[in-house]
Amino acid sequence: LLTRFLSQVGHEPLPPTIGRNVLGRKVLYLPGFFTYARHIVEVDGKRGLFRGLTPRLISSTLSTITRGSVKKAFPLEDMEHVSNKDDVKTSLRKVVRETSHEMMMQCVSRVVSHPLHVISMRCMVQFVGREVKYSGVFSAIGRIFKEEGILGFFVGLVPHILGDVIFLWCCNLLAHFINTYAVDDNFSQASVIRSYTKFVMGIAVSMLTYPFLLVGDLMAVNNCGLRAGLPPYAPVFASWIHCWRYLSAQGQLFRGSSLLFRRASVPAASFPID
Repeated sequence: LLTRFLSQVGHEPLPPTIGRNVLGRKVLYLPGFFTYARHIVEVDGKRGLFRGLTPRLISSTLSTITRGSVKKAFPLEDMEHVSNKDDVKTSLRKVVRETSHEMMMQCVSRVVSHPLHVISMRCMVQFVGREVKYSGVFSAIGRIFKEEGILGFFVGLVPHILGDVIFLWCCNLLAHFINTYAVDDNFSQASVIRSYTKFVMGIAVSMLTYPFLLVGDLMAVNNCGLRAGLPPYAPVFASWIHCWRYLSAQGQLFRGSSLLFRRASVPAASFPID
């Protein structure tokens, strides 16, 4: 988690290495997950890998509890399973209802757990500047409230919610249409294929919605008094849209999305001639 987030904020303390892609062309690769993790251990010890873990666990717990509470408070009536093409309208209506219900649970749980997510991000990003501004959950809550007010706990919330909503609708609708039109009910393995469709769609859609996750996380640490959220490491963003446009112009909207094979964008002239 820490290695990925440091990659997201663009902290690259180790030099890239020259390698070759599948076509045999020379490319520069940034250090992968294990190399980066080893560097963190060398600097901070093994405990350094667990920066921000406590607020992260609390955030996940709050999210789970909130989803369960919302589900009990607003139960979704069960609908009969429909997969026949003759009942497309009925099955689509079922998907829309289920997705709407899931979206409501996700949005509420995201709002409730986001303040702890912000604290977790800030605890982790202190690795860059070796700061100790955020050293505990309760002290971090007091500091954010004093310096930024209530809104300080919800920086980066909007892109996270947008990413969640887009992910849910795209994933569920794509899976529905594929299962309805591409998978024949007469096929012996149709049920097995349908059970994996949503999982595969989830992987594909998560890559498309990754920029929302990245922007939300960057906004959580931007201009909060930590080195990684201030120039020259990062501009002070006026809004998450400003952050999105900046990353887009830099071709960095998917920064940190890969942990193993991370290519560095450099001119071809940077490579030594054989």
